[in-house]
Amino acid sequence: MSESADSRIKTLNFNVGVLGHVDSGKTSLARALSSTASTAAFDKNPQSRERGITLDLGFSSFTVDLPDQLRDSEAKQPYDSLQFTLVDCPGHASLIRTIIGGAQIIDLMMLVVDVVKGLQTQTAECLLIGELTCPRMVVVLNKIDLLPPNKRQSAIEKMTKRLHKTLESTRFKDCPVISVAAKPGGPEAPDTEEPQGVPQLIELLKKQTYLPKRDPGGDLLMAVDHCFSIRGQGTVMTGTILQGSLAINDTVEIPALKVTKKIKSVQMFRKPVTGAMQGDRVGVCVTQFDPKLLERGVLCTPGSLRTLYAAVISVKKISYFKGSLSTRAKFHITVGHETVMAKVTFYGLPPLGDSNTQTPPAQPCSLETPFTFDREYHYQDEYVSGQGEGSSGPDPEQWALLEFERPVTCPSLCLVIGSKLDTDIHANTCRLAFQGCLLQGFEDKAYAETSLPRLRIYKTKHKEGQVERVTDDYTVIGRNLFKKETNLQLFVGLKVTLSTGETGAIEGGFGQSGKFKIRIQEGLLPETKQLLSSASKKKGKGGGKGGNEEEPKTDSQPVSIFLHFKRYIFDPHKKMVQS
Repeated sequence: MSESADSRIKTLNFNVGVLGHVDSGKTSLARALSSTASTAAFDKNPQSRERGITLDLGFSSFTVDLPDQLRDSEAKQPYDSLQFTLVDCPGHASLIRTIIGGAQIIDLMMLVVDVVKGLQTQTAECLLIGELTCPRMVVVLNKIDLLPPNKRQSAIEKMTKRLHKTLESTRFKDCPVISVAAKPGGPEAPDTEEPQGVPQLIELLKKQTYLPKRDPGGDLLMAVDHCFSIRGQGTVMTGTILQGSLAINDTVEIPALKVTKKIKSVQMFRKPVTGAMQGDRVGVCVTQFDPKLLERGVLCTPGSLRTLYAAVISVKKISYFKGSLSTRAKFHITVGHETVMAKVTFYGLPPLGDSNTQTPPAQPCSLETPFTFDREYHYQDEYVSGQGEGSSGPDPEQWALLEFERPVTCPSLCLVIGSKLDTDIHANTCRLAFQGCLLQGFEDKAYAETSLPRLRIYKTKHKEGQVERVTDDYTVIGRNLFKKETNLQLFVGLKVTLSTGETGAIEGGFGQSGKFKIRIQEGLLPETKQLLSSASKKKGKGGGKGGNEEEPKTDSQPVSIFLHFKRYIFDPHKKMVQS
């Protein structure tokens, strides 16, 4: 009986992320909105209770009648009620990684702002995370009970105006702003006072709902946020299905532990169900598994997640980040459900005019230019911004190689966020530095030898030296292009150009001091010979023998030698290439 009843009652689960600055009253608001608190809800973390601050993603839910706009769009799945799952995200800076972990499943963001304090650092960071991960937002001005009644309305209007101005340049430009008092009198006040504005907020949330894209297909990926045992039943993992679906008797993998388990039973908010799909919040019961081994992490279809030692991502700087993004710098990288330090190498498309930049056909990807190993890329010392000197266009397309300090487990094509979480929490700066999409992962521990040589990122090198003297019409001796200790054999055969226009090739070393011989195939121009012979006459008594080190480089010799080549940074043979 219960099973057929279960298949008839169709509840649409809609995930609302409650974000905001620490102490803006997010938890009180979630509590005021909720009737059913799920196991993870409301600061159950002892550390969090002591500090009165949410430390992990708390979850709770409440169910309402299906709003009219969803009745009209009854497609293949007619729902008859709407369940709001509130994902209470921590406002702590050091816990940004938790938010990003939860942000992938959020359908609507509720940004809670303390009406007295207004926008604060973390509020801005939450906004950013919302922009990266969520299509819609509602702003809730909380704690209006703290405003004196005679000035309350004007203060609310003033703050609403300021917020709209801040949001103007974001994707949440015209989002609704509503004011409430979730816990009149503050957290310590007795519960006798009714919250203000909450029924209106519920109506607003209903208006903002839409049918989120839910796809039961593809591999299962479930974000587990709590794990505990129930005597006589087994171990329950609660979390949200990020993609795919699951059912009783399915085998699932806990990739972090390389363990597979069979699902014994499934519950959604304390009601048994036979299965669940993307977007659903579930409890999954397995047997013979120690809950201490997994507090949070992921469950997936066996073999579907990869453990990566390095990755290539598309990269875009977050405009509020004030620091520079330098190659070789280390950033906190949040990918999948993990945050790990990584060394970053930035690179982009070759500058226009570089030859050898054949473009393979485009593939469907968010980038105009998809990443492929068949293309050459130009090494960058840092991320290149389109807002540079004299230009104000969008940033050019760029990629980054991330080399992780420890391997990470994640799905392909997932969101990646780079931050500087070691920046002072109280400094009023944004610590989210860049975002991107994971395009290529390296699963081999020895990726530096096995995979990186396929990545054709090059540096261009430009060297300049001088002609020392002419030996005959087709040969000159050059200097100041190489150090004494340079192995000149590596450079034999490379093309050089003289400032007078002739081209030649390096034939080999000359003597021991780093000088070298250049063969000019077409022969020297008469005017070049003239120039060089008059210069050597001028030197005359200056002792042209070996004293070249003391001579000033520039004026003494009128003819310069230019050598241009490129080197692929991951080429084990360090070969020099000229186009």
